[in-house]
Amino acid sequence: MRKLPLGMSNYEDIVRENRIYVDKTKYIEILEDFPNKTVMFLRPRKFGKTLFTSTLECYYDKNRKDKFDELFKDTYIGKNPTENRNKYCILRFNFSGISTETLETTIKGFREKVDLGINTFVELYGLDFYNNPEQSTEGLLGSLFQAFRFQRKEEKIYVIIDEYDHFANELLGFKTEEFKNLVAKNGKIRKWYEILKEGTETVVDRIFITGVAPVTLDSTTSGFNIASDITKNIIFNDMLGFSKEDVIYLMKELEIPKEKQKELLPVIKTNYDGYVFSTMIRDNIENYKLYNSNMTLYFLYMYQVQNQIPKELVDVNIISDYSKIEAFMDLCQNMNKIEILEKIVAGDLIESSLTEKFNAEIEFGEKELISLLFYLGYLTIKEIGFSKYKFQIPNDVIKEIYSNYFLEYISRKANIVIDSIDTETINKELLLEGKVEKLLDVLKEFLTNLSNRDYARFDEKYVKVIFYSICRMLGTLYVKSELEVGGKYADILLVPKEEIKERYSILIEFKYIKQEDYDRDNEILQHKQEQAKEQIEVYRKSEEIQMLPKLKCYSIVVIKDRIELKEI
Repeated sequence: MRKLPLGMSNYEDIVRENRIYVDKTKYIEILEDFPNKTVMFLRPRKFGKTLFTSTLECYYDKNRKDKFDELFKDTYIGKNPTENRNKYCILRFNFSGISTETLETTIKGFREKVDLGINTFVELYGLDFYNNPEQSTEGLLGSLFQAFRFQRKEEKIYVIIDEYDHFANELLGFKTEEFKNLVAKNGKIRKWYEILKEGTETVVDRIFITGVAPVTLDSTTSGFNIASDITKNIIFNDMLGFSKEDVIYLMKELEIPKEKQKELLPVIKTNYDGYVFSTMIRDNIENYKLYNSNMTLYFLYMYQVQNQIPKELVDVNIISDYSKIEAFMDLCQNMNKIEILEKIVAGDLIESSLTEKFNAEIEFGEKELISLLFYLGYLTIKEIGFSKYKFQIPNDVIKEIYSNYFLEYISRKANIVIDSIDTETINKELLLEGKVEKLLDVLKEFLTNLSNRDYARFDEKYVKVIFYSICRMLGTLYVKSELEVGGKYADILLVPKEEIKERYSILIEFKYIKQEDYDRDNEILQHKQEQAKEQIEVYRKSEEIQMLPKLKCYSIVVIKDRIELKEI
């Protein structure tokens, strides 16, 4: 059985070790036929950008001409080679991992990455060139192009830039002034790209750039304004990421039986699928959804190791990303960002137009926030309108990141230490007895400690979002919110992650009553409870609910910080 390429981003290593490879090489041909020779392609983290740039390098590198059959014999492009194969000298830069602690460390890190790319290029192609440490970064690149032009008159360069915006995104989220200093008109980074642009007039024939977000490097008169952004072009929608067919191929290569594949695929889909990047879709948007490739590989690897669905469905490094959401939320000064966060966690659709480029000179508002969350993979396209889009969370893993951040935020507001919550006792009573009282004690503590100002906008949805986030924090349950059951939507369904018959599932219907309404109508509580009971009885008749071996159902009615629990 072949191994997965988990954590590997070097194409040559994957081939030599005979690892399983999801073939994306048909896009080499498509890219070569694209009218513009300079392209930018953006995708969120962990979508295989570095591996794809490595594949391009192996295919176009003139030094690998003798290895072509070895590297590409089993791929689409190996069977359909283009006229430009092994034609170029590859100048490759990777700008990930730059320290953004200060403006000086950022500039220093950028210089080191440029030095590494240039020194590797000089060594690989035997160029007579001196890397002068006294020369500016942009001057160094210009000198390299000049030396190549005179020493290799018949040859051309293919420039590959990976994670071009990595440090810029860090600065945008945490240090906006430094961001402006680097990418604005006279910024050091911008000047370097101006020289790269000049290189296309002499020795640079093609440029391929990857990153996450469209950080502007151009203006009306100068800068890097020659690249075509193909990020949202439908032709390239699944150039990176996995389709459903790709996931099935991986399971087949791992020799997972078909019956087991049918069991695993819905779990993989719920947690890692749902990404839509193209704004050009005019038919069924479901046909264009993609799986996060790295997270899918992680799941399949852990399944191999444990021979069962893993308890931890995602790398801890991905889950901890909520700090980045908080940083980008903090960029919005003139809007109620928490209302947006609440809507996102609640599963509401967020309507907005899409920012094409993040400019250092413009104010960062709601549209920019939603656009950035889209590019980073924290939101995805659900519906395409005439001038605006409706966005939603792509999958369960990203929903957990949001709920972690939301819980952290309201915990600070309520002055509650999350680590002090007795999750062990709560889990024991939930799973083994189907009891929710201890869980509701935590919810009550949050509601009691939140300020009166928060109560002014409390409603059923807000209370439900707090409860949902607390449940997800427990880590032992699948928490399903607004689950479609028989044409209606159940508020909360808690299902144990481990399929043990002795463990309970719990169905909850939430209702909320404003204090003034309760004071005015002494029958409203009973009315809400009866309404919840009727809804639960409908849900119980559905096949999905009847399949749960042990189920307890509750109505929960909240009146300010008072909680009325009733088992149905």
